[in-house]
Amino acid sequence: MKQLSAAVLTAAGLLLPAAADASPARFLDQSTIPDLQRAMDRRQLTSEQLTRGYLRRIEELNPRLHAVVQTNPDALAAAKESDARRRRHSARGALDGIPVLLKENTDTADRQTTTAGSTAMLGSRPAKDAVLVQHLRAAGAVVLGKTNLSEWSNFRSTAQIPGWSGVSGQTRNPYALDRSPCGSSSGSAVAAAAGLATVAIGTETDGSIVCPAAATSTVGVKTSLGAVSRSGVVPITAQHDTPGPIARNVTDAALTLSVLADADPASAGAAIPKNILLDRNALRGKRIGVWRKGHTGIDQQADRIFESTVHTLRSLGATVVDGADVEDISWSVKPDLLPALLTEFKHDLNAYLAATPGEHPRNLSELIAYNDQHRDVEMPLFDQNLFLEANATDGNLNDQTYRRHRAAATGIAQRSIDDVLASNGLDAIVTLSGLPASPLDRPGDARFLSSTRNTSVAGYPNITVPAGFAGQLPVGVSFVGTKYHDAQLLGFAYAYEQASHARQAPRYLPAA
Repeated sequence: MKQLSAAVLTAAGLLLPAAADASPARFLDQSTIPDLQRAMDRRQLTSEQLTRGYLRRIEELNPRLHAVVQTNPDALAAAKESDARRRRHSARGALDGIPVLLKENTDTADRQTTTAGSTAMLGSRPAKDAVLVQHLRAAGAVVLGKTNLSEWSNFRSTAQIPGWSGVSGQTRNPYALDRSPCGSSSGSAVAAAAGLATVAIGTETDGSIVCPAAATSTVGVKTSLGAVSRSGVVPITAQHDTPGPIARNVTDAALTLSVLADADPASAGAAIPKNILLDRNALRGKRIGVWRKGHTGIDQQADRIFESTVHTLRSLGATVVDGADVEDISWSVKPDLLPALLTEFKHDLNAYLAATPGEHPRNLSELIAYNDQHRDVEMPLFDQNLFLEANATDGNLNDQTYRRHRAAATGIAQRSIDDVLASNGLDAIVTLSGLPASPLDRPGDARFLSSTRNTSVAGYPNITVPAGFAGQLPVGVSFVGTKYHDAQLLGFAYAYEQASHARQAPRYLPAA
């Protein structure tokens, strides 16, 4: 959009309406970070007004959504500091004054908590901000608060309910409150979709950004492993964990990623996405493979949306290559992946707990005991079998058996993508991100084989972008590529987004 409405530019209170047909809310939903920056540069809007507007939207909508665990008591002070910088003509860049929500597994050394959704961690007091938070603050972003998640990022139980935590209950999908928001970054995706912040930060180990973003008609960026530092994020495994932005449009996601991107030990000096070019013609002349196997033929409406996506890619000048199906590795990696993950989880979580100040369990054994002692709060719905299995390992990352498991799993996953790209001369692969959201009390269709297992185990990027609606429920498509092709995939996602205009604001319907 070229300019904000007069209603948005008066008082922050006019940013509040939640109804889909309320004009100010619609403008807020459609505004990009550059739109907001222009308005603030022209003194038509202040960061303080914008922050107050989001805080009041959270107050209004969050009782239905349970997306936000807490708001930052220092957010307005940070917004006022941003406004002062702007008056001095010393704004720090594209994110200065922009309110951002963090997934609540992200450390902040302030008055907010970092619990990973568990009441066991309410006494945790991180000594410093996560590296990604340091980057956000240095860029002038306003840390608005923290979002709900699947407790322990969905790695406590195989029966876990997406979007549920002991700290904040069940996150709801804003498109239909009876439908799953997916997980584990459910709160971040729902908050972005509902306009509770300009952008939110999620983390992914396997599907935790891509799935909730697709289910909420938002853009989710699962980055290459190491493109964004994981330091200060409550871990599952350093071999998979990847923070990334969730936003209502590719522009905001790309600008945020350019601030977050930072050399991490896993990146080994490779190029990271600091400068991201967004071009409507990015797909022209590119070869895009179509991955249908395991994804289409399950839901007719999702198939219709995907075929429309393929048509759009052709219209944008891409050469569409059919038959670029990536192998389903779910079974081939299972003998190696689960033992590796369990060992890594015990090692990484124990190290995090031991190093984090405050009153909380100091290791996985103590955490298991806490859950047993507080079953009514922590285990009313599902158990902690993954915790128990992880604790039974030795957590030794130098063990040769463990190393063989990890090398085998990662190698299978990387080859599954790289071989298809190379054999077909492809620049990227496109596929469905998921099916329309299932009811909260039922799992998704097991016939759908998510692309995130391949990309998460490989450490490769996976970017989901809104593609359409099956009735009232969003459907997304994913652009997949090899490691450190994040910027290129964002360019493809942007070109597609600008042609498809698929996103719609949520209507908070009680049922689909």
